[in-house]
Amino acid sequence: MEIVSEYFFPSSEGKTLIHVNQWTPVGREIIGVVQIAHGVAEYGARYAPFARFLCDHGFTVVANDHLGHGQSIIEGCPMVYLGEKDGWRHVVDDMEELRRRTAKAFPGKPYFLFGHSMGSFLSRTHLIRYPGTLTGCILCGTGHQSAAVIAGGKLVADHEIKRLGRKAYSVRADDLAFGSYNKAFAPARTRFDWISASEANVDAYIADPLCGGDTTLGLFRDMLDGLGCITKQSNINKMDKSLPVFFIAGDQDPVGGMGKGVEKACGCFKKAGLKDVSLKLYHGLRHEILNEASTQYVYKDVLDWLMARV
Repeated sequence: MEIVSEYFFPSSEGKTLIHVNQWTPVGREIIGVVQIAHGVAEYGARYAPFARFLCDHGFTVVANDHLGHGQSIIEGCPMVYLGEKDGWRHVVDDMEELRRRTAKAFPGKPYFLFGHSMGSFLSRTHLIRYPGTLTGCILCGTGHQSAAVIAGGKLVADHEIKRLGRKAYSVRADDLAFGSYNKAFAPARTRFDWISASEANVDAYIADPLCGGDTTLGLFRDMLDGLGCITKQSNINKMDKSLPVFFIAGDQDPVGGMGKGVEKACGCFKKAGLKDVSLKLYHGLRHEILNEASTQYVYKDVLDWLMARV
């Protein structure tokens, strides 16, 4: 059993209220806290089944909607937009504000960050900017991009922003960012086949009005800045060397280069001197490994990892 609650707090960008879902165990000791950072074009409440599972084992779970997502939409702006300036920094600062508020509400409890997809990139930025604030971190559906790819993406984004503006959608930029993801699954049934081998999950994602929106050029450009930050070894070296980190991904996830990008990212953490870094790739699974038919195995691995560190 759990109590499900919602609240808002002011974003660091000064105009928008950030929406938060919280799941708190009832009738048992709370042994830790897990904060979830969701991916692009989705929202925190999509993680409710995972949150309820963790609650059943004694964890309080919080998940905010990032700027431009879910119920945290900037006034007068489209969905999937982080703002006019410093969007990536503001989202990471909002994550840290949620951590501070939740840690204050549950003092002394082990505190873990779980980031999926874009949320994993944001979480990696958090590890660089706020070392020493967490008990552990799980990075789900992450990847690694070369400096050349990031630089090329910035050139395209800057050109398209000059032509269309930051709030606009660009077919060219979208194709550059996501266009190749479905190629491994041709002939594709939908444009989102890459997210999951489960047709039911893909269909639910497509049917959800808060999922799959057109990614704005502003978010695309902000994410490239974030990727540049987290792939620079000198930044990775700033992370807390004692922080346990668990990389998990499907070996058919194109975001992680079918596992190769995840292995590269993991290797960069080890190179930085982090002492407790592990990785598990799930055979046959795609991007949303929490929503596949074999989800129970992923849930168990996450729980086992957490329980070994509380």
